[in-house]
Formats: sequence, C-alpha cells, structure tokens
Amino acid sequence: MDTTRNDLLAAWMREHGHSSNSLSEAVNKALELLTGRRGRFDDASVRGWKAGRVTWPNAATRAALKDVTGLDATALGFVPRGRTPSTPAPQQEDPIKRRTLVTGGVAAAAAAAAPGTAHRRIGMSDVDRLQRRFSAIIASDHRHGGLRGIEQRAAALADEALNLQNAGSATHRVRSSLYASAAAFRSSAMWAAIDGRRYDDAKAHMREAQALAELSGDQAIKFRIWSHTGTLYRHMGRPADALAANDVARNLHITRRDPMFASLGLARQMAIHGVELDGTGLRRAFDQAQAAMDRADPDAYRPVWLLAFYDQAELHSLALSAHLSLGDHAAAEYHAHRCLAALQPHMRRSRAIATSRLAHAQLAQGEADAATHTALTVPADAATQHARVARMLQEFGAALRATASGSPTVQTWTEHTAAWRARV
Repeated sequence: MDTTRNDLLAAWMREHGHSSNSLSEAVNKALELLTGRRGRFDDASVRGWKAGRVTWPNAATRAALKDVTGLDATALGFVPRGRTPSTPAPQQEDPIKRRTLVTGGVAAAAAAAAPGTAHRRIGMSDVDRLQRRFSAIIASDHRHGGLRGIEQRAAALADEALNLQNAGSATHRVRSSLYASAAAFRSSAMWAAIDGRRYDDAKAHMREAQALAELSGDQAIKFRIWSHTGTLYRHMGRPADALAANDVARNLHITRRDPMFASLGLARQMAIHGVELDGTGLRRAFDQAQAAMDRADPDAYRPVWLLAFYDQAELHSLALSAHLSLGDHAAAEYHAHRCLAALQPHMRRSRAIATSRLAHAQLAQGEADAATHTALTVPADAATQHARVARMLQEFGAALRATASGSPTVQTWTEHTAAWRARV
C-alpha cells in the first residue's frame, strides 16, 4: 500500500523533545485518564504513525493525542478517511509555517488574557527544575520531618508551580504536569504539618492539594493525597473518616495497575485497624500488603515521593504503629526490630519514630531497663524538635515513672532528658 510520511507529527515530536517511546507512553497515560483503561501503544505504533501506515487513528486515540499535544489530529498530519493526502488541506502546510501560526495564535490569546504579562513557552524542562527542588525538600523531610520550615518551602514551591501556569503557553501535557507537581508539593506541606501535629494547617493544605490533583488528572498524586488524608484523620482519632479517605485512595485504578500502590493502601488501612482495635483486620491487611509488595515489579516507573519512603521498612513501621495501638506489644516489638534493620541510613526521622515506639513496646512488657536504653538512643534533635517524637518520649517518661518510680533507671532518664533540653 502506498503511504505518505507524516512529516507534521515528526516535526512536532522534534520540537517538543519526544521520542517514539515517550510519545507512546504519554498517549497511553492520556487514554487511561480518558477511558479508565491504559493504552497499549509502543514505539512501533508511533513509528507507524510517522511512516503514514496509520492515516486516521480511532476517536479515543485522537482525543488522547489532542490532550498530549494540544492539537487536533489534522494539525498533526493525520488524514480523515475519504480524503486523500494530495487534497489541499491544512495538514499539508509547511511545518515551520504551521508552527509559527499556531504558537503565534496562542501568544496572542495569552496576551489578550493577561495584558502586560511577558509571554514565553513553558516546557517539561521547567517542570523538571521544580521536581529537582522538590527532591531536596523530600530529603530534608527524611532527615528532620515535621518542621514548619519544610511545610513552608513545600507550599511555596506549589505556588511557584501554579504561577508558571500563567507565565506563558504550554501543551496539555505540560499543564497537567504542573498541576500534578503543585499537588505533590502541597501534599508534602500537608504531610509536614501532620508530622508536626499542626492539624488545622494540614487540613488547609489537604483541601488545596485535592483540588490541584483533580485539575492534573494524575492518579498517583490523587492516591497520595487521599492516603495522606486517611493518615491525618487517623492521627486526629477519627478512624471512620480515616478508613473512608483511605478507601478513596485504594479504589483508584492505579492500585490495580501497580501492586506497590495497592500495598501502601493496605498498609495504611492496617494502621487504621489498629486504632479501631480490630486485630483480625490488622493481621489480614498486613498479609495482603506484604503479598502485594512481593508482586510489585521492582523496575517499574514510580513517582519520586513513593520511591523515597515506601519499602519493607515502612511496611513494618506501620505494622509497629498498628500493634501498639492494638496493645499487642510483643508483635509491636517484633515489627520494630524488623523496621530498624531494614531502614536506609538517611531515614533519620523514621528511625527516631521507630526507636521511640520500640521503647514503648518494651516498657509495656515490663522491660524498664531495656526500654530506657532504647529511648536514650534517640538523637537529641529529634527528641526535642520533632513534635511526634517529643510527645512519644514525654509519654514514655510518664509511663516509666509510673511503673518504676524511685529506681535508678528513672533517675538516668531524668538526667538524660534534662541534658537534651539544655542543648536546645
């Protein structure tokens, strides 16, 4: 069959830095958002489009292509059925001329919408720069956690991502990525507020993050925000609301596509079951979360926020929290040791939290000396500056004095905590 190469599509791909692989992946994602089912295109499919072997994709594919590129199929060089390529039509214009007309039209519209605003083209490189700065915030969160400064930096980065939306023209793909980035940054601000026990601030970030996630259409960030919402309600002592929010996250179809998301949703459900004193549900959720994690492809693409924290250590950390809430202190101690053995060295905040919980589990089993020795290993900065850790250690001290009043162990603990406070 005689075919005519689709030079317009090839030109658009060169201009926007797309390979056949990256364009097929973007179209697959757009199809998933449009239809609920992920597309099955690959680099060979895109090469077929460029070679002219496919002259008019089906309606769903055309809609996905428009979402990715911002252009109709004819503007990308595809030919409707019944029209021959030789028929004079817009798609046969010179690519450079068309590109000038298209971008010029967008520029004029933007200038009319925002008088006095300098116009420029916003691209994925702008998104990438924001994401690199986001990585630094995540790293700081793992070292310290809960600090208001981390919350403020994340919120400011979200505002910066939104400001970029109005700074120039962009494809649908870039705009969706900016909304997803802004939602991720606001979600990190929400998490820092939860970690610092600033629950009113966390709720304000939550509402903003949920709206941004809907604008982005990004399933991964929707999962993150609803999962964080469940955690917020769990810390606030509202388990029914926590389960409802976590169910929203668990019912997103990304959990069916990637077992790692399913595992995280089940792990957080397990922690809520602990607050509800539902031991059967807790143990079942742990087994299901472990099985889902074992099924997950270790090489699959996942967002940086998930890769940064969710692993075997975090699963045991959530099990530790759940069993402490349930009052099963022997099981809590078991999961604490498994968590601490698996934690990566940079996860300083997580190590301080797990160590504090381990001390509680040991003390509840009558092991005052071992528990105190464990609690003394928590670093001074975490013990005095991290709201959750500081509160857990205050509660540990009160429980220690109640169970071992007048003992040398209590004296040791009192002297050590005084030295911590003197350093602040």
